[in-house]
Amino acid sequence: MPIHTALTDRFGLRYPLIQAPMAGVQDDQLAAAVCNAGGLGSLPCALLSSEQMEQQLAALTQATDQAFNVNFFTHTPPPADAAAEQNWRQLLAPYCAEFGFDVHALPPGPARMPYNADAAALLAQFRPAVVSFHFGLPPAALVDELKSWGIQIMASATTLAEAEWLAQHGADLIIAQGLEAGGHRGHFLSSELEQQSGTMALLPQIVAAVKCPVVAAGGIASTAAIQAALKLGAAGVQLGTTYLLCDEARTSDLHRAALKSPAAAQTALTNLFSGRPARGIVNRIIRELGPLRTDIPAFPLAGNTLGALKQVAEQQGNSDFSSLWCGQDASGCREISAAALTQALGQGLEALEGSA
Repeated sequence: MPIHTALTDRFGLRYPLIQAPMAGVQDDQLAAAVCNAGGLGSLPCALLSSEQMEQQLAALTQATDQAFNVNFFTHTPPPADAAAEQNWRQLLAPYCAEFGFDVHALPPGPARMPYNADAAALLAQFRPAVVSFHFGLPPAALVDELKSWGIQIMASATTLAEAEWLAQHGADLIIAQGLEAGGHRGHFLSSELEQQSGTMALLPQIVAAVKCPVVAAGGIASTAAIQAALKLGAAGVQLGTTYLLCDEARTSDLHRAALKSPAAAQTALTNLFSGRPARGIVNRIIRELGPLRTDIPAFPLAGNTLGALKQVAEQQGNSDFSSLWCGQDASGCREISAAALTQALGQGLEALEGSA
């Protein structure tokens, strides 16, 4: 029997499932596959140039006539910090020497840009059903502009305080991101990780405090977990890690191998790969430098220098310096099409709900 929630009814979905936007490991093809299978596909734009964004939005629009989500970061680009950059390069120098290059000779990489007027100009052409944000919301004028086009605003909250702030500042849907979630934490009011909690503890608190629909994210990898989130008041769930082995995902061979190995059972929150806490599989650099440091460049600058080392190492089949993003439950990862996975989860949920 069909499952009706505020999420499915609002966007005409068959299943209350959102494919999490995962910058660097997916493009429009994964999003389109999920949309056409009955879920809400998401296109991450945090790493895309304006030209790439336009190409992928055009491709996604051609591939599906269903609602989809477009995701952006909303961080404030940090000022350059020469001392932190120098210290970071000194920490990485021995590793770079193993691969035969001098880390001090590398130019600084480009800064990752947050949502801005240029992105808004592109969205004006495509008018997606949903635009979601990580690390808070953009300036009010940009939020109001999206709403004037009939676009729904969705954003991540890692605490009750963040959820209440988002509800007061224009969010139409709120993602309750538990500590189990893979990839970057969405916190923006406080960077203190001890203030954050697991999904099933955070979710009911937010549901009770806000009037808009709430989506659960983090550690959800099965139909039983989806059902549990719905019973706690979620309008739907957002799944990321579960889609990483799908045919349409752009997950690298090294990342796929790690996800299929026992190593996937050990994840950590680390800021080494970007300067901001994110959950990934523990590898050599996390073990040797420690997962969280205060003496490296701020987000997203730490990722520029490390990115050069990562690229060289991966070319030699080495993932010791790669950001192997993964949530705390990788058991739902399957090497099948994203459509088949979405339908399996959705139909399994329908069966559970029908027998309840």
